[in-house]
Amino acid sequence: MRVLLFLFLLPTVVAAQGGDEAFAKAESLFEKASFKKAQPLFRSYLEEHPNDLKALEYLGDIAGYTKDWDVAIGYYEKLVELSPDVANYHYKYGGVLGMKALEINKLRAVSLLGDIKEAFLKAAALDPKHIEVRWALVELYIQLPSIVGGSESKALKYANELAALSPVDGYLAKGYIAEYNERPKDAEENYKNAVKVGGSVTCYTKLYEHYEKNNAPEKALETLGEAQKKHQNNNRLHYQLGKIAGQYGIGLDQGIQCLAKYIENHTAADGVPKDWAYLRLAQIYKHKGDKTKATEWIDRALSDRPNFKEALAEKEVIELL
Repeated sequence: MRVLLFLFLLPTVVAAQGGDEAFAKAESLFEKASFKKAQPLFRSYLEEHPNDLKALEYLGDIAGYTKDWDVAIGYYEKLVELSPDVANYHYKYGGVLGMKALEINKLRAVSLLGDIKEAFLKAAALDPKHIEVRWALVELYIQLPSIVGGSESKALKYANELAALSPVDGYLAKGYIAEYNERPKDAEENYKNAVKVGGSVTCYTKLYEHYEKNNAPEKALETLGEAQKKHQNNNRLHYQLGKIAGQYGIGLDQGIQCLAKYIENHTAADGVPKDWAYLRLAQIYKHKGDKTKATEWIDRALSDRPNFKEALAEKEVIELL
């Protein structure tokens, strides 16, 4: 579920109690994503302040980040018990239950559905403006089979609530529902409206991914080109343009330029390792019929990661040129 993957590390605004130096240090480490260092400090603080809401939430967030769902469930469950009127606590509790359900067998997962729904619905009732929980409900109702409560009409109900709070989220949610139910024209229309209204990288990405999934690489490339003009400093868009060029053999020169920028400006925050950019450049030069440069780039990808299976497969193709 898209939203569940992002629910962690979004602490509710509740003042930390005590002003303890160790707690402040733990918060600083948490903000720097040094979770392993922050965790024992929060635990020590919690031993002295067992009902401190902020410490419980931070520890729940860290457990969620490390995918230790049972531990995260314990922390969030206590938060719900201590402060049942805070919507975000119910949201996070439902979220980690949902993430656990994705990793266990279907029979056990079904047993969690009631608690997941209850938590999300409570959060939505407590906070009429909580966008994330409405996204979670859209995804929950659209992905569940009807026999266990899945319902497009219920998903649309929360998509409409999203639209009232944030038009762009409404269009994205309705596009997601249409795409999930294999109505590509409806999905395209909603994603286009999201681009018009919001114009964020996320909006362009959903439209581009829709075109890619529906075998329309030219439209995907056009969409990414528009996004790049609007978001010139977004390095991920450079990679996506290069990816389209490498996969489909279109916009080859533009792809080379974009991948060069991606490699030059790459940081860990970009998400895609540089070895994938090397692979895409090899693919582009393969399409150009330049075996020497294609070999140079595929060897560079394999130098970085010798067991890179996609690059190994591509090398075999290049050798046949």
